[in-house]
Amino acid sequence: MHFTSEQRLDDGVLEREFTLGEIPGVLWTPASASAPSPLILLSPPPLGLRKTYPRLAARARHAAADGFATATIELPGSGDRPRLPAAEQALADLRRAMEAGEPVTDEIIDALILPLVDKAVPEWQTALDALLPLPGIGGPVGYSGGVISIGTRLAVVEPRIAAAVLFAGSFVPRAMFEEARHVTIPLHVLLQWDDEGNDRQAALDLFDAFGSQEKTLNANMGGHTGVPPHAGDAAAKFFIRHLK
Repeated sequence: MHFTSEQRLDDGVLEREFTLGEIPGVLWTPASASAPSPLILLSPPPLGLRKTYPRLAARARHAAADGFATATIELPGSGDRPRLPAAEQALADLRRAMEAGEPVTDEIIDALILPLVDKAVPEWQTALDALLPLPGIGGPVGYSGGVISIGTRLAVVEPRIAAAVLFAGSFVPRAMFEEARHVTIPLHVLLQWDDEGNDRQAALDLFDAFGSQEKTLNANMGGHTGVPPHAGDAAAKFFIRHLK
């Protein structure tokens, strides 16, 4: 891990940009802490860190006020990272099907999501290897964000993840339902009921498939970007309960 910039935000949060090999990322740490801070991984949407920075930074500063360090990395195929040709073709097929009012097939969803999951999850594990030894950071570790299939896979294969907040705002491959049965950590799932780009029934079926003894579904009216503030507050309280 190589830090490339550092700045102190107006609330005292320390923001440091870094690269992990060819992968860019950002680390936020609280202004002051008497002990190592628990870490929350903030998974961005596949739009690029530059486009989503304001939302990520707001979430990070909110988490810092609760005593958490947070970190994010650029997803494969996003931002300035090399494109994933198969995923690009699948995205074009998805848009074409939706514009024509045709059903989105499992083949399109698999081609769009599964290669992303296969690449992103090992990168998050590598990021954890680099982040946890840093001064001022300790466990336990939480995961927050989408694509929901990335969070599902990570919850299964990464034992350092103790709790997760998952955003049900992306298509779900059929294979993920079997993986979801092996998830056992506490979950808090956010669902926007009128999300135009999300298969609501698939999201509900995935929630039902999760094997966790403690899982909460927080469903709210509104579209993809209309998550109400109280839903974010509930997610914050979830992490305070399970990571501190």
